[in-house]
Amino acid sequence: MTTTLADPLKLPCGATLPNRIGKGAMTEGLATPNGVPTQELERLYGIWSDGGAGMLLSGNIQIDRDHLERPGNVVIDGPADDIMMAALTSWAKAATRNGNHFWAQISHAGRQTQTNVNKHPKAPSAVKTSLPGGQFGEPVALTTDEIKELVDRFALAARTCKAAGFTGAQIHSAHGYLLSSFLSPIANVREDEYGGSLQNRARFLLETVAAMRAEVGPEFPISVKLNSADFQKGGFAFEDSLQVLQWLEEASVDLVEISGGTYEQPALMGAETEDSGSSKNMAPSTKAREAYFVDFAKAMQEAVNIPLMVTGGFRSRTAMEQALESGAADLIGLGRPMCIMTDAPNQLLEGLDALPRYEDNLQLIPNWLGFLKRFQMVKAMDSFAAIFWFYEQLDQIGHTGTTLDNLGVFKALLAVEGRNKKIMAARAQ
Repeated sequence: MTTTLADPLKLPCGATLPNRIGKGAMTEGLATPNGVPTQELERLYGIWSDGGAGMLLSGNIQIDRDHLERPGNVVIDGPADDIMMAALTSWAKAATRNGNHFWAQISHAGRQTQTNVNKHPKAPSAVKTSLPGGQFGEPVALTTDEIKELVDRFALAARTCKAAGFTGAQIHSAHGYLLSSFLSPIANVREDEYGGSLQNRARFLLETVAAMRAEVGPEFPISVKLNSADFQKGGFAFEDSLQVLQWLEEASVDLVEISGGTYEQPALMGAETEDSGSSKNMAPSTKAREAYFVDFAKAMQEAVNIPLMVTGGFRSRTAMEQALESGAADLIGLGRPMCIMTDAPNQLLEGLDALPRYEDNLQLIPNWLGFLKRFQMVKAMDSFAAIFWFYEQLDQIGHTGTTLDNLGVFKALLAVEGRNKKIMAARAQ
C-alpha cells in the first residue's frame, strides 16, 4: 500500500499520530529568565498546532539551569511548583488544540553550554570543543553520582511534562549535547563504566530511557534524537549509530529521529561532510540537501523495525512521499520552513508541491567577501547569523502572531544577541 503524508502513524506504545508530518524541534528562547514557559510560547505553538502537523516537538527543555543551550530555554530541573505547572499546562493545551501530539524535547547542553551561562560546564570528559572564539568554556568531567542524578532529572522532567498534558517526550542525544557527547569517542575518554566501549558510552542514554519509561508508563511515547554520525574522523560513526538504534528498539523506544553533526561539524546546518567515511556513498538527492539523512535512515530501516523520523532539508512533497514510500522514513520532520510558513503541513496535505528554501538567501558575509569563509570562525559566524534570522522570526510570531517580511540577517543577529544579554542580566539579579 502507498504511504502518504496524510496517513496516520501508529507507534509501538499504541499512540497514533494523525499524519506523517512532524514539526522538528527548534530552540525558541521565549521562556522567562527562570525558565518558565510564557504566553509567547503558547501563541507560537498554538499557531503551529493550527498549521496541521501530526506532532509538534518542543525546543530544548533543559534539566539543568546551569547548562542551557541558549538563554530563554524552558528549564525543569526539579519538582515543578504551582507557577511552573500552570505555565506548562497552558503551553501544552495551546500546542494540542488542533488534536495533534505535542512532545517535550528534554535535553542537557553539556560542553556546548555557552560561556555566558557557564564557563565550566559538565561533560563526559574534560575535552573542550574545538571551535575558535571562546564561545564554550573548559568542561569538567561528571562524576558517576552526578550522572545518576541526571538520569533521574531526565525522568522527572518527562513525568512533569506528562502531568502537564504533553503527549510524549523526546530525549535529545544528538548534535553534540551531553548524551550525544557521551556516545562520541572524541568527547568521551572516560575509563569507567561510562567510557571506552560503545556499550559503555551508550550506558547513560540507555539508563535514561529506562528511567523515563519507569516514570511515564508503557503507553506514553518516548522518542530519542540520535546522530546518524558525528561526521568527524574518529567520532561517533554510522555503524555505532546502527548498534545504538538496535539497543533503543530493545529498550521500548517508540520513535527515533535521525539527524547528524555537532557544533564542531554542523551537518545539521547543511555543511559538507566529506570527512565522514559514511558520506562517500550519499545519493545525489542528499548532496543536493533534499533530506540530509534519508540515506542513513534507509540503511537503518533494514536492521530495525522501530519507526524513524527524518528531519533536515525536506522541501518538496515528492521527496517526502518518496521517503515514506521507500521506507526510509515513517515521519517527515519540518523545521525552518515552519518559522515562516506556519501552516506548511496543511499546505502540503492540500497539494502544495514544494516549500520555499528561505535559507538560500540568508548570509551575513556578502558574496564579494566570500573568501573570508575559508576561515572556520568566519564560516561558523555566518552560519549562526543565518540561524538567528529564524530565531528572530519565531520571536516575532510569539509576540505578534506574524513574521517580518524585510528582516535582514545583521538586524536579526543584533536583536537575538541583545535579547540574550537581557535574559542573562535578569538571571544574574
